[in-house]
Amino acid sequence: MNNYNQKWILLAILSIIWGSSFILIKKGLIGLSPVHLGSLRIIFTTIVILFFSFNSLIKIKKEKWKWIIITAYVGTFFPVYLMGFGQTEIDSGFASILTTFTPISTLLVGIFFFNLFFTKKQVIGLAIGLVGGFLLLYEGSLNIESNIFFSTFIVLTTIGYGISVNLIKTYLTDIPPSALTAGIFLSVLPPAIIILLFSDFNNLNFNDKNTIGSIIYVFILGVFSSAIAQTLFNKFVKIASPLFASAVTYTMPLVAILWAVLDGEELTIKQYFASLVILFGVYLVNQKERVT
Repeated sequence: MNNYNQKWILLAILSIIWGSSFILIKKGLIGLSPVHLGSLRIIFTTIVILFFSFNSLIKIKKEKWKWIIITAYVGTFFPVYLMGFGQTEIDSGFASILTTFTPISTLLVGIFFFNLFFTKKQVIGLAIGLVGGFLLLYEGSLNIESNIFFSTFIVLTTIGYGISVNLIKTYLTDIPPSALTAGIFLSVLPPAIIILLFSDFNNLNFNDKNTIGSIIYVFILGVFSSAIAQTLFNKFVKIASPLFASAVTYTMPLVAILWAVLDGEELTIKQYFASLVILFGVYLVNQKERVT
């Protein structure tokens, strides 16, 4: 299979997995705090990824660990906790739409700090996709009772994602995706364990079905949205431009909206139109025409 087809397949898979992560975070926060959720997510993910990929760590050159550690903290460690805190006050649909700022962050970071080249069509596609995201936002995804201050936590995660995408593309594409994922989560495991130990996790009622249910949701989140999805995303960045890779955040809200429909909500005609706008924007982001 050529890289062009692989990119679109990976985009679809990642959209489904990460688009579903917002509802899993929401369910996880029923019985857990953001600190519990973030720490457990990292711990579960690390255990799973090291079980399958521990031997791959020997493929990582010593000089690469500096970039892996930086990427791990700006793109994984802090976003995991920030996303949890953000969703304590804003709904999952709104959170997913806020992540459409990731391509903007990726573009700005890439231009100003990594001297990366982007085409005119890619920038136009990025803008169109962002417009589509806002259309979805104004068509009912925003809960006016939400504390908008907490949306800044989600926006900060998009900045972290934008930095990490550029770091991976610039310094880490020569590392096998599974080894890179293992290195990233191994780097953030120690502080995650310390944070959990110093939290009130031991005081939780583990006989309560909400607590156990939330832990199960976080385990699913760690396995699919972190371990599997991060490995696939590392491969995605390796074969795609940083801007196209970050455009997965444009398609994630489509999955989040689908979860809402399955939960009994209805989509309006404008929401369907906004979805098409987003997909058209993603298509343009993958174009390679040079700026004249």
